[in-house]
Amino acid sequence: MSVLDILFYVFSAITLISALLMVVNPNAVNAAMAMIVAFVGTAALFVLLEAYFLAILQILVYAGAVMVLFLFIIMLLDVDRSEAEVAYKDKLAFAAAVIGFGLLVVLVAAAFLKGFYLPEPAVLPVAELPTGQAGGFAFTTSAKSFGYSLFTKYMLPFQVTGFLLLSAMIGVIVVSKKYSEDTK
Repeated sequence: MSVLDILFYVFSAITLISALLMVVNPNAVNAAMAMIVAFVGTAALFVLLEAYFLAILQILVYAGAVMVLFLFIIMLLDVDRSEAEVAYKDKLAFAAAVIGFGLLVVLVAAAFLKGFYLPEPAVLPVAELPTGQAGGFAFTTSAKSFGYSLFTKYMLPFQVTGFLLLSAMIGVIVVSKKYSEDTK
């Protein structure tokens, strides 16, 4: 067993355990912190795959910006729940855990049954762009290639995601605003 295999198992365990702690933790702030550890573990797995650009993006965007936004939302909402809501949430969480565990058992059983094979996706050839062709850009693993794809082919989903985040932020501000008897 090589060092890379050991690192893969270590980072996979860290990611899975912190993801599990994130799901089962009743405290929202502690769950968000466990989510940050899961993001860092995922970034470490990207580094092992030599996808350094994705690892840096994982740390900067998800573990940095998105989690800071989540923590601000959690702290702004000041969640106070009634007993009926907590009981309903506990029942729903138990049902989701049972369904998830059942799906996990089916997946593991199916993976170890003889004659069961996961379908292999067809490998499509990559079309080579002729040099000097206007409007074309050969795909590489550089940041320039990612940026070109993001701001040309995937521009609409990128903009829609930005508007969704903006509307979510405005919604949190409206929900978290506390009205007093004096303001009308």
